Amino acid sequence: MRTVGVEEELLLVDEATAEPRAVAGAALADGPPSDEVVAELQQQQLETNTTPCATLAELAKEVRLWRRRAADLARPQGARVAALATSPLPISPRLTPEGRYRRMAREFGLTAQEQLTCGCHVHVAVESDEEGVAVLDRIRPWLAPLLALSTNSPLWQGRDTDYAGYRYQVWGRWPSAGPPEAFGSAEGYHRAVAALLATGTLLDRGMVYFDARLSARHPTVETRICDVCQDPRDTVLLAALVRGLVETASRAWHDGHPAPEVGTAQLRLAAWRASRSGLGGSLLRPDTHRPAPAREVVEELVAHVAPALKDFGDLAMVREGVRRLLTEGTGADRQRATFHRGGPTAVIREATGRTAA
Repeated sequence: MRTVGVEEELLLVDEATAEPRAVAGAALADGPPSDEVVAELQQQQLETNTTPCATLAELAKEVRLWRRRAADLARPQGARVAALATSPLPISPRLTPEGRYRRMAREFGLTAQEQLTCGCHVHVAVESDEEGVAVLDRIRPWLAPLLALSTNSPLWQGRDTDYAGYRYQVWGRWPSAGPPEAFGSAEGYHRAVAALLATGTLLDRGMVYFDARLSARHPTVETRICDVCQDPRDTVLLAALVRGLVETASRAWHDGHPAPEVGTAQLRLAAWRASRSGLGGSLLRPDTHRPAPAREVVEELVAHVAPALKDFGDLAMVREGVRRLLTEGTGADRQRATFHRGGPTAVIREATGRTAA
């Protein structure tokens, strides 16, 4: 059983006004040091980290546990946590006063200063870098449908962007962000990363912001393409799908099946379309790279990983979670409906209720 873990970035908002609040430092200072709830780039956010979990039931428990812990830390500061991938209200982010983040602000200017986005990163265990790179090369076409399922950022600076996942557009301003190339081997991966670092553009390996990468800290494949989800059930669904993709790719590698040949430019288009319309329009099929209704592409994803999901005991949960999202809509759909009824403040208030429920 491959273990799976999740990092979630959460927005800190004022309990009374719902405006984003730069209180992360004060919130963390009042609690005991922890690896599970930590600071992020901006003081208006916190990051939660689960431990590696063998079952989805364990993971669901941890996701809720650390969301509640973040909420408990925020409460004495008059703040709450909201699982929103961008701020629905206008905001001037305030940088966390830590050395690395200060260097990022100096090097990347407005990109760093305006970067207040909240993602969901899923880590799945691999046995070696060689296996990890074989997985990365084989899951590349399947990352865009994951983004579509997670979209939860239609609003930016108080306005509707006409995107379902605008966070991905903002995140794409970092120089290394986006779909990775196919590397062929662990040696090829590390050579490519070394070449990026040799340009002097990135501060360190932590700034290799591929949509999926080898983790710099853990023996895992880390997907980074998804928005943070309001509903913790959706977080667990994404984790199940990513673990299924990793296992399916590893089996294909062990069986001698080559990685699919697809250009990075095509993958960039696929991710853009997923960011634009989420589950409300068309996506690019991972096999043909032609547009198809989002429902069909998502069902193709589930079919692709179904054998692995069945072996893990996750198939029924994934099918139910996908059915729910296709029927009820994503976080972006929920935000947009609430926005047009009650404005951005109503969106934030609704999200705080869902986040730590």
